[in-house]
Amino acid sequence: MKRLTAAQLTSLRSAAALACALLLALLGAGCKPSASHTSNPQLQQIDELINKQLPPGAPMSQVNFFLNSRGYPTEAAKDAHSIVAVIEHVDTETLQPSAARVTFHFDVNDKLLTYDLTPATPGAMQR
Repeated sequence: MKRLTAAQLTSLRSAAALACALLLALLGAGCKPSASHTSNPQLQQIDELINKQLPPGAPMSQVNFFLNSRGYPTEAAKDAHSIVAVIEHVDTETLQPSAARVTFHFDVNDKLLTYDLTPATPGAMQR
């Protein structure tokens, strides 16, 4: 068995410490809340709901279940890897209704990549 010199041991310890620091940084970055998809304060609670319930990588079937189980109407999207829905919500602070037209974008394996929100009139889509 080959013995390591003090310099080699120090070098290995430094490399291991660096690897641990990088791993912790990556893990910490994964724990941060998702970035907001809107700057519109009226849509903020809808954005937070989607961020909480539908993380990136969620399968299309999970998004469909989320929308259908809550009665949110969907419409035909421009491509097979998108879903468009109107999500209505009553703001818990102001008790005012708000609505967003949300376009969910999926990769070729039907995993959620991201979504876009635009303001919509509550009841904008017929159910």
